[in-house]
Amino acid sequence: MALPDVSTMADLVRRGEVSARQLVEQCLEHVDSGDAELNTFVHLDRAGALATADRVDAARRAGEPLGPLAGVPFGVKDLEDCAGMPTTRGSRWYASGPPATRDDIHVARFRAAGAIPLGKTATPEFGAWGYTASPLLGVTRNPWNPARTPGGSSGGTAAAVAAGMIPFGTASDGGGSIRGPGSSCGLPGLKPTYGRIPTFGVTRHAQNAVNFALATTVADTALLFDVAVGPDPRDRTSLPAPVGSYRTAIDELDVAGLRATWSADLGFVVVDPEVASIVGAAAHSLFDAAGMSASGVTVQLDDFIRVYAFMEAADRYVDVPDGWEQRLDELDPLVVEGWRRTASVTLPTFAKVERSRRELEFRIAELFEHTDVLLTPTNACPPFAAEGPMPTEIGGRPCHAGHAALLTMLANVANLPSITLPAGLTADGLPIGLMITAPRHREDICLRLARIWEQHSPWPRHAPGR
Repeated sequence: MALPDVSTMADLVRRGEVSARQLVEQCLEHVDSGDAELNTFVHLDRAGALATADRVDAARRAGEPLGPLAGVPFGVKDLEDCAGMPTTRGSRWYASGPPATRDDIHVARFRAAGAIPLGKTATPEFGAWGYTASPLLGVTRNPWNPARTPGGSSGGTAAAVAAGMIPFGTASDGGGSIRGPGSSCGLPGLKPTYGRIPTFGVTRHAQNAVNFALATTVADTALLFDVAVGPDPRDRTSLPAPVGSYRTAIDELDVAGLRATWSADLGFVVVDPEVASIVGAAAHSLFDAAGMSASGVTVQLDDFIRVYAFMEAADRYVDVPDGWEQRLDELDPLVVEGWRRTASVTLPTFAKVERSRRELEFRIAELFEHTDVLLTPTNACPPFAAEGPMPTEIGGRPCHAGHAALLTMLANVANLPSITLPAGLTADGLPIGLMITAPRHREDICLRLARIWEQHSPWPRHAPGR
């Protein structure tokens, strides 16, 4: 039986029409029946989830108030901490570590709202790739086609949600790791402005990575966002609480008349022609459905992969184990070179890269003086082989391995909110995404346009046959 969405699940539990235990058992059954093929969960806490469900059910019977996510099972990405569960980061360096003693902030907020963590979902080592495979955790596969990747680095969560194993799961996005998997698995996926959801120190210097979640609908995404946002005194970069509810904004925000810009490639990214054609048609349909006008702006940026790579590496060494230099043989061979290369970066080199980032930020600020939203493909190509690596040829054209994710990286480098939406299917039946990027702090615009698109072009909540 297909799972209800997050909002429906919580309503059923609050009304007593279904128990939290029944929902947990149903999700565990779905994991047991489908995960041998897909490899989405790398750790399950069956006993803990059932015990938590029983406490939710007892609270309901006692007439106690229940939170907005009461009884809803979810998964936690294995880059993030969930108390009582291991956090391996997809690496042998952390495979034998003790269970986490506290939740990451967004995980704690989901729990406090009544959600029930089932276990940890797969990620590539350190979240380094746009596909989800590592020597420690194996290969995670796309429920739309198990030969293909669900994307990365939140591929375990995306595949589990798209396969109907869980209604939502946590995810993080340092270069597209929410939006890329969302695109690859036919899900909406919001990357918030940095600081909107507090963290315990993720990328405090680079300020490119954010934590949030993946679900099946825009309404669920907005509900989860309402739960997760708001400042925390332990995060000096966290933003003030937003005014109003995102659940309200998705249906009430006035977006008619916004100036919209379509760019297939940002002026330099190698993009598969089929992707550009399908997503371009979707973008112009959204222009009409939302009552937006074309800005007439042409986007022409330069390749910023070096800027992204250096900034992404800025916080890499904060939490590494002592003696890591002698333990490189334990890592995915594809990861090792990055560790060696960035270990010797000098402060003058870092400062030069920072100047380049500022120049890019100025250009993006200038762009948004002339447009209100930027629409692009999410990924430059359809989902590629599940085992990887990142492609070095797209649409018959050679490129460096970063091109598959460069479109999503822009929002991380410039700290912009951005959302992916299902745009359609390739001739091979693979989902691809339309990405909407808005000015800083305007997640409400992203979510409202996403809601309009969802109503205009509904998509299946689960991969066919799942």
